[in-house]
Order: sequence, then C-alpha cells, then structure tokens
Amino acid sequence: MQFDKKSAIRFIILLGIISLLGDVIYEGARSVNGPYLKILGANAAVVGFIVGLGELLGYGIRLISGFFSDKTKAYWLFTILGYAALISVPILSLTGVWQVAALFMIMERIGKAIRSPAKDTILSLATKQVGTGFGFALHEFFDQIGAVVGPLIFSALFYFIGSGSKSINDYQKGYSLYFYVFILLMVVVFVTFFLFKNPEKFETVKPKTEDDNKLSKTFWLYTVFTFLTTFGFVSFVLIGYHLKQNNIISDTAIPLFYAVAMAVDAIVALIIGKIYDKFKKKRNNEKAGLLLLFIIPILTAIIPVLVFSKSIILIFIAVLIWGIVMGTHETIMKAVIADITSIKKRGTAYGIFNTAYGIAIFIGSSMIGILYDNSLILLIILLISVELSTIPVLIKLNKELKVG
Repeated sequence: MQFDKKSAIRFIILLGIISLLGDVIYEGARSVNGPYLKILGANAAVVGFIVGLGELLGYGIRLISGFFSDKTKAYWLFTILGYAALISVPILSLTGVWQVAALFMIMERIGKAIRSPAKDTILSLATKQVGTGFGFALHEFFDQIGAVVGPLIFSALFYFIGSGSKSINDYQKGYSLYFYVFILLMVVVFVTFFLFKNPEKFETVKPKTEDDNKLSKTFWLYTVFTFLTTFGFVSFVLIGYHLKQNNIISDTAIPLFYAVAMAVDAIVALIIGKIYDKFKKKRNNEKAGLLLLFIIPILTAIIPVLVFSKSIILIFIAVLIWGIVMGTHETIMKAVIADITSIKKRGTAYGIFNTAYGIAIFIGSSMIGILYDNSLILLIILLISVELSTIPVLIKLNKELKVG
C-alpha cells in the first residue's frame, strides 16, 4: 500500500471510527457512572476518589505502556489489548455493589492506559501527512460522534422506561446494550490492523540528532502546564453527581447534557485543529501552535463558578464551556507532543504526558470530592487559583520556543 496523503486520511478515518465505537461504550458509561454510584450507595468523597484513582491508574500506567511501546515498536499489540479491555463496561450490567462497579470502571480506565500512547503514536505518524492539528482534529471529530451517541443510548432508554427516578436495574439494562457495540469495535480494530500494519511509513524520518534520544526542556515545561491546568478541570462524573444530588435535572437529562458537551467538543476540535496548523504555517514554526494553549486555563477557570450552582442555565453554559475545553485537550494538547518530540521518543512522551494528566485528575478529583461535601466556595477559589498559576508557565514556555 502507498503511504501518501490519501492513505493517511483513510487511516485517520479508520482510527476515528475505532475511537467512535470505543467512545460509544466508555463515554456512554461515564455519562451515568456518577448517578449509578450514587444509587449504589457511594457518597461524593467516594465518587471523587474512584474517579481520581481510575484516572491515576488510567494515565499513570501509560508511562509504562508508552515506554514499552517505544522499546518493542509493538504499537498495534498495545492498541488491540487496550480496546479489548472495554469489555469491562458492558460487564457493569452484572454488578449491584458499588465496590464491584468501581472495580470495572477502573478496569476500563486501565484498558485506555494500555492503548492510548501506542494509538496516539501511530495516529501522530499519519497526521504528519496532513498537518498535526487537522489530523488530530479529524480523529477527534469521529471520536466525539461516539461520545455523543454513547450517552444518548442511556437517555433514549430512560425516556422509553418512563419518568421518575431510575432504579439499579434500569441502569444495568443500559450498560448491557454496549455488548453489541464492543463486538463491532473489535471487528473494525482487526480490519484496520490488517490494512495498515506498518503506520511508521507515513512519517518521513529526519536525519538523527543527539536530541532524538532525550526529551527537551520544552517538553518538561509543557508537562508542568498539563499537570496544573488538568488539576483544576472538573470531571463530568462529579458534575453528574452534583446534578443528581441536588435534583437539578432528571436522570434522563444528565447523559443528554454530556452528549451536548461531546457535540461541542467535536465541532471545536475541527476548528481549533485548523487554527493550530494555521498558526504554525503563518509563523513558519512547527511549534507556534502552542500560543493557542492560553485559552485552556482561562476557560477552565470559569467552569466551577457556573457548574456548581443550582441554576440550570448557568450549569448548561458551564457544560458548553466544558465541551470546548475537552475539544482543545483532545486535539492541540496531543498535537503539541507530536510537534515537540522525535519519532524515537514519542510513545514515551505520550506516556509521560498522560501520566501527568492522570496524576492531576486523581489529586484534583479527590480534592474536589472532599471539598464539595464541605465548602463549595473554597473549592471554587482553589480551582481558579490553580488555573491562574499556569499563565507564568505558558509565558516561559513560549519564550523558550520564541513563538510569542
């Protein structure tokens, strides 16, 4: 097969379809995991801890999987095994105790940890043919279609069940529907593997330099920024818990809110990805797209002010902003890694990047869960302060790259 621009787009689309199906499964589940844990008897602190622990393992293990995917070059093996772990989501239909449900929720995150560095690496190889911003944005667009459809499965099911608070059995019926999606997902994964067994042929290898064997100061500054801005980013599981706890909207509407956020994510991804590539082209600098990162902490700081209110309108606005932030996280934050690291260290770089991301979510979500039960004002002040602390890091990062 010829590894040109057209085949790169086909490959990105196939990876996008894989992510679409994967997102139907795990994003659908994540849209209701908070309320489900609430029904099973978990409190806010426990939910925050489960979310945090799942993300810590889900991102922390990427440090190991990223390193070994680089060492072995077995990118496809890690990708296939990671997607196979999504069987843990439909298995939630067989649980009825929050401790057991939490275990399978964490297993889903571990599966994502196994596949993500490898998948992001093979995706980054193809994006070099079409522009890293656009390539990641196109993939994210497909990804978010799944993220919209997944929660809508629960919303549709709850609608047909009827009004009123939903039971454990109602939630289990929803989880069981994902068995069919899982089977289709694995078929597409293997088809894509057999069509594109050697994706490294997409990226032209540049002459080796001493820097290819190490990660730059730029990368480490970027990792610090990633940690800080992600620490203050509220998980939707906790948003869903807040909505359920205060009976602000119905059980049916909670996954619908999540679907709206995912739709915003998809649209923003395409826009921000193209802008990212234009920044690079206009300044004739592959790293110039980092200037766009300034919008992330600014928007993230607004979310807690609105989302922890009891106003449906303010919460809905916060959900829209949440979708915008997720769109930037999943596109330009990942594209940056491809632009500041060599092929040789890229799997490792994605592993470290995602580990920092996961540790931030673990500490942040755990703290948010604890403070939510004690002082919402203190919680909001903390999250805003953390986001503001990223600005000096970004200024230093842009000076280092001389793109400001």
